[in-house]
Amino acid sequence: QVQLVESGGGLVQAGGSLRLSCAASGRTFSNTAMGWFRQTPGKEREFVAAINRSGNSTYYADSVKGRFTISRDNAKNTVHLQMNSLKPEDTARYYCAATGLNVGLPYNYNYPYWGQGTPVTVSS
Repeated sequence: QVQLVESGGGLVQAGGSLRLSCAASGRTFSNTAMGWFRQTPGKEREFVAAINRSGNSTYYADSVKGRFTISRDNAKNTVHLQMNSLKPEDTARYYCAATGLNVGLPYNYNYPYWGQGTPVTVSS
């Protein structure tokens, strides 16, 4: 089992930045690949970014590539999502997810463990 707790969400103006964090406990963190997803009401949960177990391989949705950066600190059991140049369309609830796979994949069904999410609102 893995427990995930997200933090760092909030209200920001377009063009601004936020840094989301996800604290993990339970399973050995270095044995999990991690992902960030987001969801708005009435829409499917969509992939944002993923990182492999060691942190040397990352993968991004086209919509955030060049603006968002995923990173992890295995010593602190945390994963971060640095979000820059935020746009109103980035407004969503952001979820951290974990999988026992070696690499982070962009599909919901690859992740058995999920946090409760943290809200991000970008005003225009």
